Amino acid sequence: MGKLYLVRHGESEWNILSKVQGQSNTNLTSVGREQAKKVAKRLVEEKIDIIFSSDLNRALDTARIIGKTLGLEVNTFEELREIKFGIWEGLTTQEIVDKYTKEHLIWMKEPHNLNLPEAEKLIDLQERLLRIVNTIMKDNKDKNILIVSHGASIKALILGILGIDISFYNKLTISNTSLSIIEYRDYSPVLRVLNDANHLREV
Repeated sequence: MGKLYLVRHGESEWNILSKVQGQSNTNLTSVGREQAKKVAKRLVEEKIDIIFSSDLNRALDTARIIGKTLGLEVNTFEELREIKFGIWEGLTTQEIVDKYTKEHLIWMKEPHNLNLPEAEKLIDLQERLLRIVNTIMKDNKDKNILIVSHGASIKALILGILGIDISFYNKLTISNTSLSIIEYRDYSPVLRVLNDANHLREV
């Protein structure tokens, strides 16, 4: 039985500024690096076989910190990136509320219906993630696989793997360096752990 371990990147520079990142290439803060070290220790006993990561700095640096602890190289895929937020990228939450009030309300209440210029729709994000992760799982059958990615990407992926409609996206939350685990059992994928961040209590 293979397991899929999903970790969101550590705290980034734009996280603390409340800026929308999307596919903008932001870096970890010192807190984010410490968070990555904590989740790495949490994963030591999990017998991870291989690590894959988004190629954006905040995820890749998180993955490399984990890989150093586990003695594993990191494999990157552009397809594991965060959702492309188009015209919202680089704006603070308050700026979005002020300038795009209607669109922000849709994002909060019906995120699957949001259609921003130059941005991905949630369903397109989910299909992108499912394609690459299904390939990864097929090529690494029965292995314990760690993927380091981003908040929206991980939420969309979990819903897709479990066969839950993307309209439930806003019912989940994924914290920085939280751990979610999906077991690939014979009869079905099973969500065993969701958004576990207990390892951060000392940070």
